[in-house]
Amino acid sequence: MKYLLLIASFFFFSVEGHSQAFYTETGTAIFHSEVPMHTFSGKSEYLTGKIDLNTKIVDFYLDLTTLETGISKRDRDMRETLETEKFPFAEFYGEMITPFDPDTSVAQEITVQGTFKIHGVEKDTTYTGTLEMQPDGLMLTANWVLRLEDYNIVPPSLLFFKVDQEQKIEIKALLKPMEDH
Repeated sequence: MKYLLLIASFFFFSVEGHSQAFYTETGTAIFHSEVPMHTFSGKSEYLTGKIDLNTKIVDFYLDLTTLETGISKRDRDMRETLETEKFPFAEFYGEMITPFDPDTSVAQEITVQGTFKIHGVEKDTTYTGTLEMQPDGLMLTANWVLRLEDYNIVPPSLLFFKVDQEQKIEIKALLKPMEDH
């Protein structure tokens, strides 16, 4: 009888305990910025996040000091503008509000709703992106426009021109399955 209970509990926990949570510390975040007659981008390979398909929770953050534009003075100016010593992270916490079928390998459009926080300002937001189940994990891609004034960020100037209020944001990450605990 003891062995029967042990086998039954093993079967129950192996089926019920299977997690559909995915995690990354190596996602890519890119912003594209413009001033008249000049564009530039910043990039980080340290986007960290988790997506749990069971609970629908989506949780991502980026250490803004890891963003690099390729020019150290511009990087310093960007960090000063974002006040990264005071507000080092951009964060999103929310949930998937559209269904996702993990049993298909076709890229699926999903919508998430939650709170985005940068520069000490939190805003309720809704973003659309794609999730695609791949053999080695879950691929996430998303693009949106961030308005600096919405987060009390004063755009810096380049010569006599101010950086555009609208920053185009891209993220891409392969999230690996988390180990069951």
